[in-house]
Amino acid sequence: MSTTQIGVAVIGAGMAGKAHAAGYRTAPTLYDSILPPVRLVSIADAYEPLAQSTAKRFGFERYDTSWQAIAQADDIDVVSVVVANSLHREIVEALLAAGKHVLCEKPLSDSIDDARSMVAAADAATTVARIGLTYRRSPGIAHIRDLVQSGRLGRVLNVSGSYWTDYGCNPESPISWRYKGPNGSGALADVGSHLTYLAEFVAGSEFASVRGGSLSTVIPTRPKPLGAVVGHEGGAVSDEREAVENDDVAAFTGEFAGGGTATLQVSRVAAGHPNSLSFEIFGEKGSAAFDFRHPGEFQLFLTEQGDAGYRTVTLGPSHPYWRGGLAMDAPGVGIGQNDGFVFQARAFLEEVAGIAEADSLPRNAGFDEGLHNMLLIDAVAQSAAAGGASVTIPQTVPVAS
Repeated sequence: MSTTQIGVAVIGAGMAGKAHAAGYRTAPTLYDSILPPVRLVSIADAYEPLAQSTAKRFGFERYDTSWQAIAQADDIDVVSVVVANSLHREIVEALLAAGKHVLCEKPLSDSIDDARSMVAAADAATTVARIGLTYRRSPGIAHIRDLVQSGRLGRVLNVSGSYWTDYGCNPESPISWRYKGPNGSGALADVGSHLTYLAEFVAGSEFASVRGGSLSTVIPTRPKPLGAVVGHEGGAVSDEREAVENDDVAAFTGEFAGGGTATLQVSRVAAGHPNSLSFEIFGEKGSAAFDFRHPGEFQLFLTEQGDAGYRTVTLGPSHPYWRGGLAMDAPGVGIGQNDGFVFQARAFLEEVAGIAEADSLPRNAGFDEGLHNMLLIDAVAQSAAAGGASVTIPQTVPVAS
């Protein structure tokens, strides 16, 4: 275990960048105080006012306006990359070459070739490279996975899930990088990447193939912005419009390698659903359901108990991440998406510091899992282009660790 001070930076000061910054700020307060000193060094963003305000808000020492400044800084060891998908490869590979530890937001990139190159760079690096699959850190979701792994729910038969968002519901909201790129890089890559890895996570098995892929663009054009577009925020727009190049709505059915199926749907134009992720997993011995609008609980039905239907389980210290982690680790105090970024940051910092992995705080996913997620999304796009035909997902070679 290293006792050397860890210098932290975040590249990208938008919505998710702020979540990473807040995660690093709070991470040392989780669990026992075994981390070496964590120094919040810099927030970088090409939009200077945002970089400056985010650095001040979260207590970082300075701000920068280029990722190159972060790569070149001698006082920075750990970097979160939270920018447009198309920028990931250049930045991540440069950071790894400079000897930085990297936590990259999902999806890994915007192209399979770039993702494969990033996996190779991570494999060759002497530092830690991980991808942020944040929803795995939700205590309710992690516990449902444990129920499957222990055999309590029996053999998995089916997973049904949806992720509805409405950030693109207004046809007058400005065009941004999220609306550019081929079909499959829209709602499917943005929120569907979360839902797909969660389906595999709770089922305990990767998808082997997909079928019935469907991608729809229902708002064909959007106005150009007059200023910077931050996260899902709106802003002033011009009279000139640009074409939307990718999907607003996506759906598919998948076959798990270990048996069973999943039917998943995602949308960025679901009015009234700012952030509604939910799923049910059905096994031979019972079922479980989770809705992120109520993240402090989940629903459980076990045939062995002769239940007439689902019962509500309130999350607490007997569930993952909870005991000794949260400031108030009592049942019913509530937990949300922001907490997932804190657990993620803590696990990453512990790995960087060489602290032994604990069952209560497993490591973050490697780049190989990020590549698999992209291959899965690409298979759905291929299925949609082929009229819903079945598409086998290529196997990936795990990154050496």
